[in-house]
Amino acid sequence: KMAAAPGLERSRFVVVGGGIAGVTCAEKLAVEFPSEDIFLMTASPVIKAVTNFKQVSKTLEEFDVEEQPSSLLEKRYPNIKVIQSGVKQLKSDEHKIFTEDGKEYMYEKLCLCAGAKPKLIFEGNPYVLGIRDTDSAQAFQKKLAQAERIVVVGNGGIALELVYEIQGCEVIWAIKDKAIGNTFFDAGAAEFLIPKLTADKRETPIACKRTKYTMEGKETERPAAASDKLGSALGPDWHEGLHLKGTKEFSHKVHIEILCEVKKIHLQQEFIQLQRTSLTFPKDEKNVEPDEVLWPVYVELTNGKIYGCDFIVSATGVVPNVEPFLDGNNFAVGEDGGLKVDEHMRTSLPGVYAAGDICTASWEHSPVWHQMRLWTQARQMGWYAAKCMAADTSGEPIELDFSFELFAHVTKFFNYKVVVLGKYNAQGLGLDHELMLRCTKGQEYVKVVMQNGRMMGAVLIGETDLEETFENLILNQMDLSAYGEDLLNPDIDIEDYFD
Repeated sequence: KMAAAPGLERSRFVVVGGGIAGVTCAEKLAVEFPSEDIFLMTASPVIKAVTNFKQVSKTLEEFDVEEQPSSLLEKRYPNIKVIQSGVKQLKSDEHKIFTEDGKEYMYEKLCLCAGAKPKLIFEGNPYVLGIRDTDSAQAFQKKLAQAERIVVVGNGGIALELVYEIQGCEVIWAIKDKAIGNTFFDAGAAEFLIPKLTADKRETPIACKRTKYTMEGKETERPAAASDKLGSALGPDWHEGLHLKGTKEFSHKVHIEILCEVKKIHLQQEFIQLQRTSLTFPKDEKNVEPDEVLWPVYVELTNGKIYGCDFIVSATGVVPNVEPFLDGNNFAVGEDGGLKVDEHMRTSLPGVYAAGDICTASWEHSPVWHQMRLWTQARQMGWYAAKCMAADTSGEPIELDFSFELFAHVTKFFNYKVVVLGKYNAQGLGLDHELMLRCTKGQEYVKVVMQNGRMMGAVLIGETDLEETFENLILNQMDLSAYGEDLLNPDIDIEDYFD
């Protein structure tokens, strides 16, 4: 053992990041090594904990996420020591990590779970808001209260929910795809959901409690400097408890501009000097009317249209938070900017693991799994990374966790239950596949992706009760060509065939 310098603390296991991946990893390590102190470093005073975990089927899981003070985590696991400080530097060759508050820590095994941050279309523009965590969602709510029109850019889950929830404010929604919700489903599913998006009468949302923000009402106790630090990611019910109302009286006005991106953002003065025309909110989907109103900011789209608005919401996905770790360390980095990890969640540097949004899964994937930066995968990766750190410590072999056999995710959009399985959008299957559809307007939407008679993926919207059957059919890759279209015939109970 090396002699420790004064002011240097050491632990066999250090985890960085207080989100789902980091907390799950630290909890699992605490259980695996009850006599070791597990250090968890986080810049935020709150951590994200998984509660009410339910294994719905072999690969589908549901859980709530709660923001809790880190002291609660230390109460539950007395051998977890939370270090509330950001990381300044990693010296992987010395197995040392330096925190913002000037301390240094020595580790045997380190797991980096620092998450990701929102991709902002234009950094440093005061009219552009990124929504990714609780703080930014609350800032957004305050701004929205004074807004008459906003532009939303992006087509992931957060953009989708956001546009659905906003009332009393015109929304121009710019997406680079042909259809909404592209990360989760295809044009057919989008068509199925669009009537809900434009409907005037909003039904009362079914109470869903996936996220509790314990910081509510304690706003004043929040350290002022914390807001520009990175909070943890939002999950599927992030808009619950936020009143997303603008200033206008009407309830719901959304106009979608497809196949375009933001070309430029002009401040009011710049726009006046341009001497170009901006458009009003389209009536009956025709926008030829020039806008007489002066707006604080203008968005020029790549399709040539310009819209004025109060502010812009950038919901265009995330960038792995690798900044503080790259300097001086020779990490292999994936195309998406994440730290590459192998099937044991090991980065390219000895003793350093990574899990959750910060990592890029670089092992050879199962043909029906892919990485997506979601809470479920963060939990699975954090848990599995801890198992791998334990196995590598004891020199035992370990199999790739079963959760990486099949991509499976359950969530809610527009109050419908949505289950996506496998290559639900035919990701990476090329042209060699076929789709089967069954759709009952306003009730359910079922799509399966087939290749060579085998089921490769599925999208289930509504209460279809097909998820376990389809999960099994995708996992066992049974040849289904004999059933043809009957596979989706509602009068035939598929389960009878395959039990």
